[in-house]
Amino acid sequence: MTPKWSELLDETIDRRFETMVDIRRHLHTHPELSGDERQTSLFLYQLLGDEDLDVRMGPDGCGVIVDSGNDTEVATAQRIALRADIDALQIHDTKEVTYRSQCDGVMHACGHDAHTAIVFGATAALQELANTNCLPWPVPLRSVFQPAEEICTGAKSMIDVGVLDGVAGILSIHMDPSRKVGKIGWRTGVLTANCDEMHVTITGRGGHAARPHEASDPIAAAAQLINALYLFIPRATDSQDAVVVTVGQVVGGEMANVIPEQVKLRGTVRTLDRTVRTNTFDHIYRLAQGIGKTTETEIKVHWGVAAPSVVNDEQMTSLLRCAAREVLGENGLEEIERPSMGSEDFAFYLDEVPGAMIRIGCASSQLGNAALHSTLFDIDEESIRIAAKILARSAVRWADPQGPHKHKHKKINTDLGAGI
Repeated sequence: MTPKWSELLDETIDRRFETMVDIRRHLHTHPELSGDERQTSLFLYQLLGDEDLDVRMGPDGCGVIVDSGNDTEVATAQRIALRADIDALQIHDTKEVTYRSQCDGVMHACGHDAHTAIVFGATAALQELANTNCLPWPVPLRSVFQPAEEICTGAKSMIDVGVLDGVAGILSIHMDPSRKVGKIGWRTGVLTANCDEMHVTITGRGGHAARPHEASDPIAAAAQLINALYLFIPRATDSQDAVVVTVGQVVGGEMANVIPEQVKLRGTVRTLDRTVRTNTFDHIYRLAQGIGKTTETEIKVHWGVAAPSVVNDEQMTSLLRCAAREVLGENGLEEIERPSMGSEDFAFYLDEVPGAMIRIGCASSQLGNAALHSTLFDIDEESIRIAAKILARSAVRWADPQGPHKHKHKKINTDLGAGI
């Protein structure tokens, strides 16, 4: 039999669904890049403050941290955290919808606007039920609206200001356009890849385009290096070990008839295993050294921002699965067979406390079929309602005084989730 509090929680979220959609569309219309989410944060600060919640801003006015209620028992208890990310991407929105981005070249193309609306809805609904004494037990909740996920600095900055102080577990969700609305994807253990940002500087000797023999062309060296990375890294790695090297930015030259002095490359290296990661770094260094010698250029490789793997805790994943089963039925649950080569800075929280992330299906026949980071990315907004119910139910189940998390909790140990 479905407990009364579950029905009341669902009814509360249903009643707030239109507001959640409005929040998502407002954010989609007014996106902000990583590290510049001040108007987004102020918007959320004001909304959440109206819900009788303890609200404070994140570092440098970016991000919002929200604690439930003023009840002494709740305020002093270990908390369950719900995490959303709030930043957008440097992508131009080409959709023809009323909520299309009004910021040229900036767009919510990864679902962060929806994640924010979901955590808002779950948080507000739980607070409303707490205020009316309709929850079965106190639910000590902290909601984290995190900036700068896309540049992999936001989680660290929030941890540095104490967002995990007093937190015993953390849950999150991510939009998934490969799944239909009404489905969730779950996986225990490694969910995403390690991701290391690669920076390459190629310095040559500039010259006239008509006389390349008088120059050491860094553009030619860059072309050789990119080709070598794409061709030889996979050939040097066991085919059963995942590794993905991608060059996403090439910067060099100013004029069509001038060979430049320098070219810069930026890209990512994604792996699931620490040994493969180290071997890949070594191989990239060797390729750069060899191509530098043959092209008479100097090639320097260094590594920038990095995110470890998201490693889902078994008990926390089970918590989300049970809530999803209540909301969607058994047919709504789909096990993710292999880790994704994408990355998520949610992993930094999991280095500190047990937690889990699930994928929320957001595609339907009308909406949500464009890929993440696409100029056409959109969602079927019914996914917002579903995810809010799952997160809210999970928080209540976690707070059960007789729940399994109340016993000594052991995180999953795995070499696959190697960080740096």
